Amino acid sequence: MPIYVLIAALAVSASVPILWWAIASDRRDSAIVDSSFDGQSLDSRRLVLDEGAGDRVVRPALQSVASAVTRFTPVGWVSSLRHHLMLGGHNTDTYALERALVLKFVLGGTGILIAWFIFPNLSGLQRIAVLILFGGVGFFLPDGFFARRGRERQEKIQTELPDTLDQLTMSVEAGLGFEAALARAASTGDGPLAAELNRTIREVQLGIPRDQALRQLADRTDVPDLDSFVLAVVQSEKYGIGIGQVLRVQAAELREKRRERAEERALKIPVLILFPLVLCIFPTIFIVLLGPAGIQIYDVFASL
Repeated sequence: MPIYVLIAALAVSASVPILWWAIASDRRDSAIVDSSFDGQSLDSRRLVLDEGAGDRVVRPALQSVASAVTRFTPVGWVSSLRHHLMLGGHNTDTYALERALVLKFVLGGTGILIAWFIFPNLSGLQRIAVLILFGGVGFFLPDGFFARRGRERQEKIQTELPDTLDQLTMSVEAGLGFEAALARAASTGDGPLAAELNRTIREVQLGIPRDQALRQLADRTDVPDLDSFVLAVVQSEKYGIGIGQVLRVQAAELREKRRERAEERALKIPVLILFPLVLCIFPTIFIVLLGPAGIQIYDVFASL
């Protein structure tokens, strides 16, 4: 490779992060008050110019493209993608859905371009079918990715819930209120369940009723155990049942469910081992044991 080609490639590679920094960097200053007006009014022009070009140019352009994409996307697909994003923890991101829709169409177009250049010699109908296939794979690829992330996050919440509920039970029995115990459990955790509990605590602090905040917590997740916990807490508050007793019963029930799920996974292991055993190990054993005999039989018949 000529040296000037290598230098040009390195220069282009170095220019990409510099260009992104120049476009999207935030140049806002901490002093946003115009001193020429004795600190009483804000200079709106300066506020706009102090923002990075990413906020002034890139984000509005992205919103415009996403709005156009949303209009041409079926409502069911948009609702399904929104649901997957919510389960994956992107419900606090205002523009997550728009970015995901733009990504779907970009990957779909990329798949079509790849198919166009890889299969240039196909006939008309075959080429159209290949273009549709590659474009569909690129278009639906983000859906599978977001759905998988959502499932993994829900599994983590389900795994963390029994221990968190035990901590809530001990905190309430030690004398803390339910909201204080919930805040303590959220502050000591670092997983997705702790993040959801932190959001619930913030909603309660902003004035949302506790039962409504808990119902919103259940709506943001897809964990049946968490739904039953929220329902039990809401009903205990409605009918005046002691929260400590409810938490104790729920903790015992969740521990029992976790034990049953572990036993169920253990019982599935022999069935799961059967497939690699039959498809991979048995053929190898047959080749090792019967291969020499097969070669000898072939030599005998060949000599005849």
